[in-house]
Order: sequence, then C-alpha cells, then structure tokens
Amino acid sequence: MRTHNCSTRKLIPDSRKNETVTLIVVIITLITMIVEIIAGLISGSMALLSDGIHMGTHAMALFITLAAYIFARKQMDNPSFSFGTGKVGVLGGYTNAILLLIAAGAMAFESVERLINPVHIMFNQAIVVAVIGLVVNIVSAVILGHGGSNHSLDHDHLRSHDDQADPTCHQHSHEDHNLKAAYLHVITDALTSVLAIFALLAAKFFGLAWADPLVGILGAIVVSRWAIGLLKQTSSVLLDKSNTSDTVTRLRELIESDTTSIEDLHIWQISENEQSLILSLTSSEDKDPSFYHDLVKKAGSFDHITVEIHKQRPDA
Repeated sequence: MRTHNCSTRKLIPDSRKNETVTLIVVIITLITMIVEIIAGLISGSMALLSDGIHMGTHAMALFITLAAYIFARKQMDNPSFSFGTGKVGVLGGYTNAILLLIAAGAMAFESVERLINPVHIMFNQAIVVAVIGLVVNIVSAVILGHGGSNHSLDHDHLRSHDDQADPTCHQHSHEDHNLKAAYLHVITDALTSVLAIFALLAAKFFGLAWADPLVGILGAIVVSRWAIGLLKQTSSVLLDKSNTSDTVTRLRELIESDTTSIEDLHIWQISENEQSLILSLTSSEDKDPSFYHDLVKKAGSFDHITVEIHKQRPDA
C-alpha cells in the first residue's frame, strides 16, 4: 500500500486587513452610540436614546466579527487545529446571521404592534436620527467594502506544510463569510434608515401614519432573506456539506478503468472555499500516487489531498 499526502502551501484570506477595517467600523459605531446616548439623555429625546442603544447592539455584532479575526490569527499556527482556523470566520458569520434574524423578528414584531396600536412620533427628531444612522452606515459600508477584500490574498500569512515545495500543489483565493456578515449588518442598518426616512417623510407631510410600521415589516422581510441566505452558506461549511456529485463523477471518469477502481472517497469543506479529499483505490497497475494526484487536480480544487493505493495482483 502506498500513500501520498499533499497539503498546499495555502494563502489564507487577507484577514489582517479585514480585521483592521472591522476594528475601525467598531470604533465608529461605539463613538456614534456614546454621542447619541449622551445627546438623548441631555435633550430628553427617546429617539436618540433608543437609536444609541441600537448602535450598542450593532457594535456587539461587529465585535463578534472582530473577535473571530483575532482568534483565528492568534491560533493560526496551533497544531490542535489540524486544518487551520478557516472555520472560525465562518462561525462568526453564522453567529451574526442568527443575530440578524433575531433583529428582523424584533423589527417585525414592533412594526405589527405599531400598526395595531399607533404611537405618537416626534418626526423631526426621528428623521435626524435616521439620517445620522444612514451616514454612519454608509461610511462603515464603504470602509468594509473597499478596505477589506473578500477575495484578497495576504502574502504575510502563509500556512506551510511539509510538502510545501510540491509542484503539484496549487493556490487559490478565498471568500470571507465573516466580513460578509459584518457588511450585511451595516447594509441592513443603512436600508432600515433609508426606509425609515421615506416612511417618516410620508407620515409627516401626507399623514400616512401607517407607512412607518409597514416599511418596518418590509425591511424585516428583506433582512430575514439575507440572514437565512447567510445561515445556509455558513452552516453548510460548518457541517462539512458540499455539493460534490459532479466532482465524484468526474473523478471516477478520470481514475477508474479495468485495472483501477475507487474503493473509498471523501470530500469535505474545511473553510469557506477550501476542500479536503481522501481517495483510496485498488489497482493492478504500477503507478505512483502522484500520478493519481495529478488526475484529482483535473476534477477540482483541493487544499489537502491524500491518495492511498492498494496493490492488486493482475491475476486476482
């Protein structure tokens, strides 16, 4: 029996840059929170005070994103994480998706309550708060969208393996669900602010008091769709789920023959865009594992490949 294990010299996402821009957004959000709470207490404005508290929950969600980056960076070389810390960011994105879903539920509940039992709105203060929130979230979205790249590569963060010089190993870019979750948070808030401004203007100038809660319900639906989409993406990675039927078919076409058969094959997700593969085959041909490794590369992109060959006698 012969085996060949290839783990690519892998370039991980530009997590330090994404960590930095997330920290900047957290600071901006915290400053806005403090200013709004202080202004609300001084002026007695419940609109400012409540939005300040909302900014606090927003900062907490962004802090989860930041904590995931810091943990992944500090534990990057920890041998206890056999396949690296790629799933830490996915876990951060999954957690934030749950928070987004909870926020959408609370938004829908409050909106329905206001449709049934309308409340008096201080339009001028509420519009000012909505505009402040919109500006802060636009700035945050620009920082997250341009400061950190979902597909960038950081050459300062290399994860080396014993076979890093293996010419059969490959490199590719990655997607960052952790940054995507943070981006969705600020985009969600920006959308909420835009909808709130339109609804408040409609209620103030045209007497459409129902517009504000109705827009809240519509916003909750949109946020829920985003959150559920992110939950599906991140949970699939966390549960090692991947759609590999086409890849498996392609592998069998490339490898199996009258003299060679695949006995065991496992493909699983180890981070956002990284997959591992273990291939066990029986063959009567005298071919090196690296030969089959090259065939595997034609079927898909894998970061960790193990090929195991059980030699079969030609007359068996």
